[in-house]
Amino acid sequence: MKHLTRLPVTIVLLLLAAISQADTGAEPRQSLTAQGKDIPRGHVSSGTYNEHEALKLEEQATADGKDTKVMPRAGAVVQDGDPNFWIYDVDVELFSDADRDGYYWGIDLMFDADTYYDVAEVYAVLYLSYEYGPWNEYATTEDITLFGSSAVDDYVVESELVSGYPTGHYDILVELYDAWDGTFLASIGPEDTSELSLLPLEDSSRDATSSGGTQVVVSSGGGGAFGWLLLFGLLAVRMTLRPQAARLSK
Repeated sequence: MKHLTRLPVTIVLLLLAAISQADTGAEPRQSLTAQGKDIPRGHVSSGTYNEHEALKLEEQATADGKDTKVMPRAGAVVQDGDPNFWIYDVDVELFSDADRDGYYWGIDLMFDADTYYDVAEVYAVLYLSYEYGPWNEYATTEDITLFGSSAVDDYVVESELVSGYPTGHYDILVELYDAWDGTFLASIGPEDTSELSLLPLEDSSRDATSSGGTQVVVSSGGGGAFGWLLLFGLLAVRMTLRPQAARLSK
């Protein structure tokens, strides 16, 4: 009888140890993004699903143990831009706050990039910084054609934060790159305009009464490992107990 009770307990302990190792991954960031020059603003009617690594909350050290050279307040690497390019204007509107707690999960970002050249192809990378922490990429635009300093090439990026973004205040950084060789051209961030500073955001999973925007659920390793381990554990216990129960009944 002692052997009968000891073996299941051992299996359970092994299962718990394996589960604790499998469930250490941080929550990935998931979002939906729509973009273009002539798209409806204030919602994502049909967008592209994006998934990024978990939100970075503190500065990252380089391989030699030294902190990276960063811009004030966050974690973007300092770069020299091209004086022939600049971001003239930016506008941000927040949307989707079903529980009305003042924190939104929709970002409507419009920016106007200009150049001294007649025509140029560029793209933009967008970042979020949580509570003055490092910059985390959350969206990349398609190639954008700039026509000098024209006012008709405003570009809009609509994003719905689905998961991985805790409730808090975020800053936004927009970086502009050459579409041909990826050269950094210009940027605009919270030090340049209050439009990109201290935005109250959270993902839709944290909106208590969210009626739904689009919800995306992606299984990320930990839960799947738990399910298989539990299944194998139960089978092992059943196979162990069956012959022992048969011997005891004789």
